[in-house]
Order: sequence, then C-alpha cells, then structure tokens
Amino acid sequence: MPRIPEEEIERIKRQTDLAALVRSRGIELHKHGSKDFAGKCPFHKEDTASFIVTPDKGLFHCMGCGVAGNCIQFVEKFDGVSFRHAFELLNDGKAAFSAPGPTGEALKKATVPRLELPFDPAATDAALLGQVVDFYHERLTKTPAALDYLKGRGIYSEEALRTFRLGFADRTLGLRIPEANRKAGAEIRTRLQSLGLMRETGHEHFSGSVVLPTFTASGEVGEMYGRKITPNLRKGTPLHLYLQGPHEGIWNADALNESELILCEAPFDALTFWVNGFKNVTFIYGTEGFTDELFDAILARKVKRVRIAYDADDAGNRAAARDTERLLAHGIEVYRVKFPYGMDANEYAQKVQPPGKALQTLLSAAEWLGGAVGQRPTPPPTPAPPPPAADVSHTPAPACSSSLAALLAADEKKPLPDVTPLDRVGEYHVMRLGNREYRVGGLDKNNSLEVLKVAVRLRHGEDFHLDSFDMARDGERRRFIERAAEETKLEKDLVKRDLGKLLLALEQEQADRINATLAAPSAARVPEMSAEHHAEALALLKAPDLIDRITRAFPTCGLAGEGPNSISAYLACTSRKLD
Repeated sequence: MPRIPEEEIERIKRQTDLAALVRSRGIELHKHGSKDFAGKCPFHKEDTASFIVTPDKGLFHCMGCGVAGNCIQFVEKFDGVSFRHAFELLNDGKAAFSAPGPTGEALKKATVPRLELPFDPAATDAALLGQVVDFYHERLTKTPAALDYLKGRGIYSEEALRTFRLGFADRTLGLRIPEANRKAGAEIRTRLQSLGLMRETGHEHFSGSVVLPTFTASGEVGEMYGRKITPNLRKGTPLHLYLQGPHEGIWNADALNESELILCEAPFDALTFWVNGFKNVTFIYGTEGFTDELFDAILARKVKRVRIAYDADDAGNRAAARDTERLLAHGIEVYRVKFPYGMDANEYAQKVQPPGKALQTLLSAAEWLGGAVGQRPTPPPTPAPPPPAADVSHTPAPACSSSLAALLAADEKKPLPDVTPLDRVGEYHVMRLGNREYRVGGLDKNNSLEVLKVAVRLRHGEDFHLDSFDMARDGERRRFIERAAEETKLEKDLVKRDLGKLLLALEQEQADRINATLAAPSAARVPEMSAEHHAEALALLKAPDLIDRITRAFPTCGLAGEGPNSISAYLACTSRKLD
C-alpha cells in the first residue's frame, strides 16, 4: 500500500481543531497562557493538569509522561487504532469527533470500527461484490498515488474510470469491519474470504492494487483484476491478481457489437487501446485465459474480423497461433498485430508518441493470417482515433527508436523507388534507411551474378550486428535476419524488408560493374617497343650464357638460394610465350 502523501497529512493537521478533538474524548481543557490549553493527561494517572494542547501548532505534549504528537497521533493513541485508521477517521470528519469508549478513557486497542461499513452485510454475494467495487472506485478518486500510477502508464481517463468503474484497494476496507474476535466481524470476514476479497491473514486480497472489474451479461461482477502499484515489493510478491475460481464476464462487451474486434492479452493493454480511441477492444485473462464465454460471444455477435494484439514474446506468440487456428476454423478473419519483441501494447504506447497514431499504424500493418475467403482480402481500413479528450493525461516518454510503427510510418510518406541507391564510402557501400545503416564490404570481389558474398553490418543506434554471408542464398539471409533482429532489437519483418531492398541494390551495382567490364575493348593496346629495345631483348635471348645471366639476376630481385628451382620456374613461365 502506498504511503499517505505528506501533503494529505499536512492537510488533515491544518483542518483539524485539536482542542475540539481532545474535548470530544471527554478531556476538560482550561486556558494555559495566551495560546495553550491544559488538562489531565488521558494516558497516565495524574492529579494536576500537565497535558498541554497548542492548537495554533496542532501539537500536544504531556509534561508528566512525555507523550506528544499531532492530531493523527492523538487519535491513534487514544482510540487504540493504527496511524492509517486514525488518518481515515479524521479524513472522514464526523467519525473523528465521536468518542470510541467511555468518556475520558483511552483504549489500548479498538475492536469496533467507527468508519462506515461500505456494504450491506445482508446483501447477496453479487450485490456485495458490486458494493465493494463501488467502494474501491470511490477510494481511487481520493488516492493521488493511484491516479498518478495510471497517468504514468498512459491509461488515465475520467471517462474510462467512470465507464469501467476502476478502483483502488488502499487497505481501508478492513478498517471498516469489526475485528475477527467479535461475532459480527468474524461472519463478515469469513464471507469476504469466501468471495476472494480477503485472505486468511485478514488482509485484503487486492491491497495496494488498482482494481479493474469485469461484468456478466446481467451486470453483476464476474471477475476483478488487480495490479500492484508499489515498486520494489518483496521478492515473490505477485503483481497481477484475480479473484479465486474460474474467470467470468467480458470486459467492454459492447466491443463485440462491431464487425472488427481488437483482442488483447491483458487488461491494461486493452485499456491502452480504449483510452486512445479504439473502443472495439477487449482482453483475455492471460495467454491461457481465452474463456469459452468470450469465444461463444464472438461467434454469437457475428464478429467478422479479429486483430490479435497479444504480447510480443514466446508465450504471446504461442497463444496467438493457438487462438488464430480456433478463430479461422469458424470463418473469422484474423490479423496479428506485431509489437517489437518483448513489448506489449501498453509499453509500446508509452514509448512511441503520439500513442494513438502509433497504435493506429500498427493495427493497419497487422499481418493477415487467414480468413473465410481463402485468399488475402483487401485490408479493412482502421478507424483513426479521435483527438484525446482534455481529461486524458500521458507521461511524456522518449520516442522508441526500435518502434516498427514509427519506421513504417516514415517509409509510407513517400513511394518506395524500384531500387534504393547505395552510397560509396571508401571501400564500402552504404545504404541508409531511416535510422538504420547497412554497410557492405567485399562487393567488388564478386565477379558473377550468381554469387554475392559480402560482409554486412547493420547499425541501429548503439546496437549493431556484423556477419559475412552470401546474399544470394536464402538460408544465409534468414540467418542474418534472425541474428540481426536479436542484436539490434528491431522487428524481424522490418529487417527482412530492409534486406530485400539491400539485395536489389547490390544486385544492380554488381550487374552495372560486370556489364561495364564486358563492354570494354576485348584486347588492350599492345605497347610499342623501340628498335633499340627490341634488338637488346633478342640479344639477351640468344646469348650463350643466358642461364648464367638469369641466375645472377635473381639476387637482385631479392631471391637467393633457390637457383635450380628459380631457373625451372622462369623457363616454365616464359617458354609459353616463345614460338
């Protein structure tokens, strides 16, 4: 549970009349100097008044036993409650000024809460769950830390809060229920435990979590999802929580009235699409949580097209493949929305700005996986999200350099030429595509159109991948794409698309160079020898001591100790030139 913000504590201290609060507990106060009041200390027995209250400063201090503090600490000590309970009593207002026990007597530990119970103990289970959802919703609106968490995730929207009754479990539900050592408290806590709202320890199940409920067709709470908002929790603490038992209900069931449905893996991913203008969205309960209730509703509502927007990881990909097969078997057209590997919809929307346009681009670029027609149809238009409402807040985030949507959007602004040009930089050929740079070495060593052995370095920001392979071989290209995507954190489809452009450009460069060589004159001009040089050369060849002269010339060339072998090599090389 997040700490009470310091500004909230200061607000309570400013707003509380400490003298009136002390008197409400049956303690008589008399004027003591110009600004203070004095009375008998309720925390130890005394005959003279040594308990001093200073309303201007909001502080009390006993000169006898030394107890001291502010208004919250006074209620905490006098009423026998926790600091949080005392804060809630003062924040509630009317409950703070009602004595918890006999007048003037402090309690060691209170067992009867004086905060109002937020539900009717006699209500049905369904009604009680609904009342708890309403209570959590009311607590969310009064918890700045929880609202800031939603804003930080880019999913804060007053409309979404109202529509889906989002809430926050701030651990104050238990403060409103009698302790388990009382009959009424034991009965209520046992019942809440059976519903999954409380644990055997007496703690709230969703304590410290933003809560998102789902509802059944009859409007009752079918499921509740909780997400912890406190960072650095104890190792092993689950961040994602559900009620016990099978999942029931469909979140945002109105989305199924559309012909196209965006299907997410988790609640906050679906909420991300919704707050950015894509209302035709719902979620499954994790990779293994595609319920029959949801699937049957998709069939019954005659949804024609599903865009699967699961997480881009191994589990998400396996679930997408499984659910695609299931949907295709019933004639539903399926597309796969692809995020950069390791990302989900919410993380992607936080990193790529503006999120609405980024999500729209991804939806439009989704991969078609099949449909009832048996061949790829014209992709349906994806509706553009409306401008964000004034109540939607997003924490600014740096643009993600590996975002597929941003890269594809940049590429789509201008038509792609037949062949992307290469730049010659020293011994290398370089192709730049957005913020990706492909540097190619060794192209000039290839003298055939059937072989394209090169060294390719893909650089993306500070990440890069370098490998030597034959661009003309499909298997070697696939290996490069796989490893390059892993090293640079780019989407495989994007690297594949880039490599296709690079291959075309290299083939064109290779063909131009080979054709230029073939078009050159078939025989180079033979240098003319002067008569003097011609006579000197013939004299050397006809000299009786030719072999000795050649042998003496080898050391001049730096070759020594290999006389016979050198002569043999010389004769082998020159004899073929003679008639």
